Amino acid sequence: MSAVPVPLLEIDNVRKTFPRTDGGELLVLDGVSLHMKDGEIVGLLGRSGSGKSTLLRLIAGLSRPSAGNLAYRGDPIDGPPLGIAMVFQSFALFPWLTVYDNVALGLEAQQVPRADIRRRSLAAIDLIGLDGYESAYPRELSGGMRQRVGFARALVVHPQILLMDEPFSALDVLTAETLRTDFLDLWSDGRTPIKGVLLVTHNIEEAVLMCDRIMIFGSNPGRILTEIPVTLPQPRNRLDPSFAALVERIYVEMTLRRPATDAKVEGLPGQGLGTILPRVSSNLLSGLMETLASEPFNGKADLPEMASLLQMEIDELFPVAETLQMLRFAQLEGGDIRLLDAGAAFARATVDERKKIFARQLVAYVPLAAHVRRVLDERASHVAPMSRFSDEIEDYMTPEAAEGTLRAVISWGRYAELFAYDDEKARFSLENPT
Repeated sequence: MSAVPVPLLEIDNVRKTFPRTDGGELLVLDGVSLHMKDGEIVGLLGRSGSGKSTLLRLIAGLSRPSAGNLAYRGDPIDGPPLGIAMVFQSFALFPWLTVYDNVALGLEAQQVPRADIRRRSLAAIDLIGLDGYESAYPRELSGGMRQRVGFARALVVHPQILLMDEPFSALDVLTAETLRTDFLDLWSDGRTPIKGVLLVTHNIEEAVLMCDRIMIFGSNPGRILTEIPVTLPQPRNRLDPSFAALVERIYVEMTLRRPATDAKVEGLPGQGLGTILPRVSSNLLSGLMETLASEPFNGKADLPEMASLLQMEIDELFPVAETLQMLRFAQLEGGDIRLLDAGAAFARATVDERKKIFARQLVAYVPLAAHVRRVLDERASHVAPMSRFSDEIEDYMTPEAAEGTLRAVISWGRYAELFAYDDEKARFSLENPT
């Protein structure tokens, strides 16, 4: 009887919290479990702030879980494992070092013999297509070339697991496409020692292009909501109807209204002051309603089609669409977005009428906005400091999230002429600041 192979990576019921200034804890990851076997590219797909990068740091041994277990080849991860390397979004190169020196740095830290450092570094530079640039500095390279250096630096240590944290998101569309294709060629040809890849992305098409399995992450706290297998053969074609159908399925999954497991989960309407609000401008909200109301959509649009038309990724489109849903201007359902009566009325209204409609929806469906207005109405001075509200909502979220939430309410309240805000004095009022 043959032994069951040990998984390349095991993540079992991992939980991660961070301390808060009030002495409590912020739950970032909860109950995350994932096993990866040899030969897989697994995608973690979700919006910014869902804990995906935190999970990568745990796998890389750069942080410890608050609960649960992580193992590489059966051995617990209690520090940076030699068989795991990471490629970052921001290139993370040392500007004072040459291409060669940036690539060799990891081997030097491992005290590899100098002759081996040179041989392996030059081989990695050649493998990723930068032969001849060994003596160049990062400032001399394009964004795509700098990211290639990042790949070479990861590959030179001969990892079995490659962690990729949105490695193509800082690049222009054409450069990102070229680099994705080159990486998949290296992977399929077996020209690297890598046995498995964990890719963090918020680009749905990128996930379908590259991955064998896609884990859809939810937010606050980060958790895996569903797993979607990708059985399309490589190389994959975006124009293939099966590809488009899979992209559509993922949009549907990501717009499902799931029952709340915590009263402070982000984005569900009617949850009081604990709802974290996205920083979405009134211009974007107005623009999306106008686009939905006009041809060819006439009030209802397929989200993948709209994302393609507007050249927006999920991190850009979803916050706008979900804010419209929260304000009851639109409804997300089955991968589509549909204007509701208030949204249709807003789209055809005059400028002044739009402000009144927006104010009505804001007071009715954003409890924090209604709370600010009520406090201002009740005070004889009609003035209140920002700290009056930030202290209150920090019981539900981090100071950073509280700041962003209040800034969202300030922006929407100003547009609706619901209240004014003086940034220099950090205070709300019912009068224009003087």
